[in-house]
Amino acid sequence: MVIRRRARRFLIPLMLYSVSAAVVGYFVHHAHSGARGIEAQQRYESQVAELSAELESLKTRRTDWERRIALLRSDQIDSDLLEERARLMLGRVHRNDLVIITGPDP
Repeated sequence: MVIRRRARRFLIPLMLYSVSAAVVGYFVHHAHSGARGIEAQQRYESQVAELSAELESLKTRRTDWERRIALLRSDQIDSDLLEERARLMLGRVHRNDLVIITGPDP
């Protein structure tokens, strides 16, 4: 009987502490590597940075295209732009032009 009391006095708190430690460990593990954990937040932040950079490049491209379209929409078409587009579409050059072939556009 004395041994059972000593065993209970020792084992019951040990079991409670081990169950508590397991529950805390479970939540800490999922807080770190779960679907909404620290690692996921870092992945989301890197995606946000990549998408922000892509957005900025697309905004600059759009601004450039809007400027070029505005040149075509005016009452008087810009002759240099018209000549550039015509040569590009027809694949022709003026005999005094210097042609430098750089390869296909990306």
